[in-house]
Amino acid sequence: MEKQRAERNRTLTLSEEEKQIFEKQIFHLSQKSSLEQVENQIIQGDLFETIDLLPENSVDLMIIDPPYNLSKNFNGLNFNGRSNQEYIEYLESWFPKVIRLLKKDASLYICGDWKCSAALYEVTSKYLKVRNRITWQREKGRGASSNWKNCTEDIWFATVSDDYYFDVNAVKQKKRVIAPYKQDGKPKDWQATEDGNMRITFPSNFWDDISIPFWSMPENTDHPTQKPEKLIAKLILASSKPGDLVFDPFVGSGTTCVTAKKLGRRYLGVEIDEEYCLWGAKRLLQAETDSEIQGYNGGYFWERNSLNLQKMQSSITKDDLRLFNE
Repeated sequence: MEKQRAERNRTLTLSEEEKQIFEKQIFHLSQKSSLEQVENQIIQGDLFETIDLLPENSVDLMIIDPPYNLSKNFNGLNFNGRSNQEYIEYLESWFPKVIRLLKKDASLYICGDWKCSAALYEVTSKYLKVRNRITWQREKGRGASSNWKNCTEDIWFATVSDDYYFDVNAVKQKKRVIAPYKQDGKPKDWQATEDGNMRITFPSNFWDDISIPFWSMPENTDHPTQKPEKLIAKLILASSKPGDLVFDPFVGSGTTCVTAKKLGRRYLGVEIDEEYCLWGAKRLLQAETDSEIQGYNGGYFWERNSLNLQKMQSSITKDDLRLFNE
């Protein structure tokens, strides 16, 4: 039965007419193809059957959000939790194949939670150079009476070699200053504005500014493990240049491809579920006229719950921005 949604619910939906339109646009791959034939597509298919048909040494940035080691229903396709060793064997069944797509100066990010993070590190470090572990805070989650509430996830950052691209200036954060410090009577590393005391900071490997997509956000879908566009945008901006190819082998409802498109990158994704591909197709169409990414405004990533400040961004002059960056 179709879900009954509240009037203000902005979760993505597809009418029967839209489904018929987007079904014709679904891309299938049956033979080995060149990059020009597959770029800027979401491929519907089984990764195990598709990966050998994709061009090697073609990807600048790979973002992987595989099924975590949990029992989860993905629109009728069940992934069952297993022992740690069995999960490592699962990763080994596809990870060496997908990284053949990476260029020699490429980067990779792979997502997981506390339960599978160690396995992800073990497999990733076997084939690539692990650079860091990002931990990001989920601001929502169920409580637990006999354990600590699980409200963080990990992202392992790795590169093929020591020659890789990383632009820290593209992912600076804009924050309110709680305790403004002055030196010689002047603001130290912050500026007073009409919107309050603000500071531009370099990002760390702990992110507490991410909002999980929910019903009032237009990027929201019914995918059970959808990643926020803001989260993916940080990875793309830091580790790729405009025009680079971003690849996601478990693209789900299309978030990586949509975010890449909004940020001027080429994209490629693989997803086995047809309905998720349809959602991705509609989101890609919407991105042609709406390139907004929640929480990213004026070239900076803003704190969570700072929408009003972001809207006031236009009141800040170029001279203000220059001072922020000095």
